[in-house]
Amino acid sequence: MSDQQRKGSSPKPLKSLPIASPSASILLISPNNEILLLRRVKKSSSFASANVFPGGHIDPDNGPLPPQGDVRLHEDSPAYRMGAIRECFEESGILLAKSLNNPSSLLQLDDRERDSGRHAIHNKEVGFQDWVKSHGGIPDTEFLHPFTRWLTPANIPKRYSTQMYLYFLPLAHPGLPQTLHIPTSDGGVEHTEAEFLPASEWLSLAQADKIILFPPQFFLLSIVADFLIGSVSSSAQTIPSETLQAQRDSLLEFMRTGDPPWGDKCISPSPLKKDGKRLMMGLDEPGPELEGTIRRGDTKRVIWVQFKGKEGMSGLMVGWRKDVVDEGFSDEENKEYLETRRRERESSDNEEDLRRALRGGKVKL
Repeated sequence: MSDQQRKGSSPKPLKSLPIASPSASILLISPNNEILLLRRVKKSSSFASANVFPGGHIDPDNGPLPPQGDVRLHEDSPAYRMGAIRECFEESGILLAKSLNNPSSLLQLDDRERDSGRHAIHNKEVGFQDWVKSHGGIPDTEFLHPFTRWLTPANIPKRYSTQMYLYFLPLAHPGLPQTLHIPTSDGGVEHTEAEFLPASEWLSLAQADKIILFPPQFFLLSIVADFLIGSVSSSAQTIPSETLQAQRDSLLEFMRTGDPPWGDKCISPSPLKKDGKRLMMGLDEPGPELEGTIRRGDTKRVIWVQFKGKEGMSGLMVGWRKDVVDEGFSDEENKEYLETRRRERESSDNEEDLRRALRGGKVKL
């Protein structure tokens, strides 16, 4: 993103705003166009028992980042890409690294080497890039496709600035040996399960309350499901590689559309309306750190969620903003709601003000 694109007014600092820690995640696409999700352990300090994309914090060893308060901290960069690939390896055992001897292929290692490396890197016994290089490879950061950034809402004490990426594992081709990418858990350190399934199947499991998905995962899976049909690896039905590639090409073409394109969107979910126990959240705001800049999220869609306390959330559904945002409210009520939230954000000077702003304050819900 150019300096000209960042121009405008600087984002307004908000007192007592919890820091959004830099992190990155990967929507890893299998040779059959399935998506990898990991199940978090029950005792996890964040997203407990939920199914998530592989990813996590950016370490200093992953590369330099701008300081807190600099809007460039919330942009794609080499450090985010390196952190995403490192976390994917630590959490799933799948190493997204090119072979130095054959740059057109991913580096191949046996199970013993992989498990030993995951353990050593997680325990900070060796640097990730040094370990990959010592095994004849280089992290494949080039083929990560940025696919939105998410800033945790201001009222949540533990906040993240998460860069999402897409990565396509190579398709299988008839007559050529196929590399098996079998994900495994990290032994229960952070995850208990790792599995590839079609995006539509993950969504069905969440809607049936058989798994827990949070808004970023549910939303991005709902986008991907429109393009990647996928096939379960154990299925007798095989989708031709030409069809799978066409699905990928259509998704990548879609990601280049929009204003801004999907690689530049920054989303911080914000409440719009409440319907019983369900909350409708807008996806257009970029988050408090980026207020006053030209950054924004998805202005066309909303997501419905129903919070269930410590059990997470259910009832997630993505809808078109134009179809639902005005239901049950007059134009005057909607204008009053938005104006009230704007005034509350401007006058917020402590965490309680931020919580009240996120809930909508005195606006009718």
